[in-house]
Amino acid sequence: MKLVLLWFGSWKNSMSCYVPAWVKTDTKRFPRVQTKAGKAVEILTPFGTNSLNADVKAFSALMRHIREVDERQQTVIMVQVENEIGMLPEARDHSALANAAFEQPVPKSLIQHLQTHKASLAPAMRTTWQANGTKTSGNWETVFGKSLATDELFIAWYLAQYTDKVTQAGKAIYPIPMFVNAALNRPNVKPGDYPSGGPLPHIIDIWKAGAPTLDFLSPDFYNPDFKYWNDLYTRPDNPLFIPEIRFEPSDAAKVFYAIGHYQGMGFSPFSIESTDKPADDPIAKSYNVLAQLSSTILEHQGKGVMNGVLFDRKATSDTVRLGGYTFICKHDYTLGWSPKAKDEEWPMTGGLIIQTGPDEFTIAGSGIVITCFSDRPQTPNAGILQLDEGTYVDGNWKPGRRMNGDQDHQGRHIRIPVGECGIQKLTLYRF
Repeated sequence: MKLVLLWFGSWKNSMSCYVPAWVKTDTKRFPRVQTKAGKAVEILTPFGTNSLNADVKAFSALMRHIREVDERQQTVIMVQVENEIGMLPEARDHSALANAAFEQPVPKSLIQHLQTHKASLAPAMRTTWQANGTKTSGNWETVFGKSLATDELFIAWYLAQYTDKVTQAGKAIYPIPMFVNAALNRPNVKPGDYPSGGPLPHIIDIWKAGAPTLDFLSPDFYNPDFKYWNDLYTRPDNPLFIPEIRFEPSDAAKVFYAIGHYQGMGFSPFSIESTDKPADDPIAKSYNVLAQLSSTILEHQGKGVMNGVLFDRKATSDTVRLGGYTFICKHDYTLGWSPKAKDEEWPMTGGLIIQTGPDEFTIAGSGIVITCFSDRPQTPNAGILQLDEGTYVDGNWKPGRRMNGDQDHQGRHIRIPVGECGIQKLTLYRF
């Protein structure tokens, strides 16, 4: 067993609900966030030195304990530092400490980061900066203008700085990977109505500059826009890891897409233990297949020889190109054979394709059908030379049925039907 620990130090889902009683009851030593009207919120301000020192001390003790009892076995492989950080119910803290910092010059390290990465900044970050003249000195409103966007940039910087100091202290004791997760915002919702200032895609550059000790930033999924958010989080400087996603049947397909298309590091449905029959749950079947393929995935990850697909009633097809072949991938119901193909809603399906040799591929997933074409003009056709379903047992491939008749529609396609989850090994030839 391997563990990723979640550290609920100063913040959990924005609030400071996990801090001990001696912190909660001493707001003089451990000051709170305040609204514009001066109302205190149960959120520790990132400008509180005593709060930071207490968090650092406690986190350091945890990391020291993990190192002492687990460094040899390495059960704990990563730590999430804080949880879904952000400001509520306003875009930023308006306490006296925060207001004083807001009037100070924008830190030079942030300006230098923006200048150095100007061409690759997130669009919202670039727009906010450019709209006010791309200034390189002055306080926050001088540089970025007077807006809620500026308020969010400001608080994001100081949340990131605070988290980075906690992370630095922990890594100084036991340097395993550490990350922070984000509660995703929704379209047309203003900062403060969602946890403002967290490690969100539109302000990811602030977090990259303000918390360089963190290894990556991660999305928590409780909305349907799976591809959209993953596209934003998957960057050359940020691998995809999904520490939370709503536990629902579609996870069984999404996990193949996350790992195949985005080369994702991990996929963790929230409250995955909340099921009466774990072995029958769709995600258990996907995990079983992925566990069998783990060594193959790790061997080929990040080399441009693996991709994934994800389908529903609205998005029924996708194209994957690997190894000089084009794979036209579709939802199983596009074949029209199932009576449920006429339903208004289709179950989400998905899979992954791994090129393991010049003409050899491993395909896994559920509810997918794939046809193949050669990318060579002189031999434009691709035929199925051999197709076997099977399983990996102790890392060794154990072939089952040869899929050479009705199973591949007389050589026309590769298919894993809805309701089944499996692995097929494919060898193609050109003619």
